[in-house]
Amino acid sequence: MAGFRITEQSTQTRVLAGLRTSSNNLDRLREQITSGKQVAKPSDSPTGVVSAMQVRDDLAARDRYTRSATDGIARLGTAETALSSSSDLLQRARDLTLQGMSEPAVSNPIARAGIATELSSIRENLIAVANTTYLDRPVFGGTSAQPRAFDDQGVYQGDDGQVMRRVGDSSQVRVDVSADVFGTTSGNVFDVLKDLSTALSGPGTVNLSSDLNRLDSAMSRVNTQLASVGTRYSQLTSAQDAADTQVVALTSRLSGIEDIDMAKAVIDLQTQTAGYNAALAATARIVQPSLLDFLR
Repeated sequence: MAGFRITEQSTQTRVLAGLRTSSNNLDRLREQITSGKQVAKPSDSPTGVVSAMQVRDDLAARDRYTRSATDGIARLGTAETALSSSSDLLQRARDLTLQGMSEPAVSNPIARAGIATELSSIRENLIAVANTTYLDRPVFGGTSAQPRAFDDQGVYQGDDGQVMRRVGDSSQVRVDVSADVFGTTSGNVFDVLKDLSTALSGPGTVNLSSDLNRLDSAMSRVNTQLASVGTRYSQLTSAQDAADTQVVALTSRLSGIEDIDMAKAVIDLQTQTAGYNAALAATARIVQPSLLDFLR
């Protein structure tokens, strides 16, 4: 008789344990349907949680790359505008110099003085353009914290640091332009314009030819940098597009790891609910009323 009671108790214990497991599964399904997630906590799927964490890290990295590329595009766009303006100013200075070297300006002091005055104005405007800023930092000032790249005399105030932006796991792009485009030592483009203005303020054309050659060299540097900026701009836009594409793929992958198939989950819930109710009814015929009451 004692053996029978032990067997009966063991059966009741197994039956109750099975019902509790079914009840827990139902609770988990209800929670998944409510949240829309099949992985809500580490115990739901340890490997799924690890995979989701890795995907989230990858998404965060792509977000950083996108923001870096966006910043770089804006910075280079600012530099490109400044370089284009510089090219226009230098082209105007060249045209004026050629006028000053030709008749009737050569023998007309008033005309030469007017050209000299405009060249001085171009020099001032070029210094202002060379001090173009992005987010309150001069785009031609390197990594210096100085508010200006050049002072009013055209003397460089920045440093030779490079501003870089990481736009991929192993990809960086330079997003500033070296002040060498204007010249940072004696003989820079500002000195050239000053010398041209001074020469045209007096008679004759002495030194104008050599100064014109120096001006042409400055224009060549500006145009070379314009091409370089265009190339780097394209690199940034390509990196931005690549990061955006990766974000879409990673987001889809994360959804596959975390999100539930709602239709399947609802069917599973209905099936397991029916199974649980059937098991509960069967248990009522096996388990003593006191235990069944405890279960309910």
